[in-house]
Amino acid sequence: MSEYRAVVRWAAADDAAFLSRRYSRAHSWTFDGGAEVAASASPQVVPEPLSDPAGVDPEEALVAALASCHMLFFLDLASRDGLDVRSYVDRAIGRMGTRPDGREAMVEAVLRPEVELAGPAGLERVVGLHERAHALCYIANSVNFPVRVEPSV
Repeated sequence: MSEYRAVVRWAAADDAAFLSRRYSRAHSWTFDGGAEVAASASPQVVPEPLSDPAGVDPEEALVAALASCHMLFFLDLASRDGLDVRSYVDRAIGRMGTRPDGREAMVEAVLRPEVELAGPAGLERVVGLHERAHALCYIANSVNFPVRVEPSV
């Protein structure tokens, strides 16, 4: 079993702001390799200036994790299958909504990978690799909402 760690840090600027609920939601994420990411609540949830739109919010991070995991599996499968991938761009989208039990949640994600190849390859072949990548993706296998993949070449 593998373990993955992150350190999340936040500190109050002053007690009065915190107790009045007017505190900043900006914080940081630090990962085991030393990368530090500015993070915040989503400005769609907590309005500025109490959120920092320059920071990555948890909802964006979830969508990015899904897209990144899918891409990494796709690239591995494509290289093993002899496809020469020159670039890969995914403009992924996550949608929040209300579940049947009334709780707010991510209810859908759509991955839209655009792959540029150095040589010819059939669309069916590329779509098949995306299907395999989706089935292998740890993050997609871990969420309880649908993740659709709509690839283009």
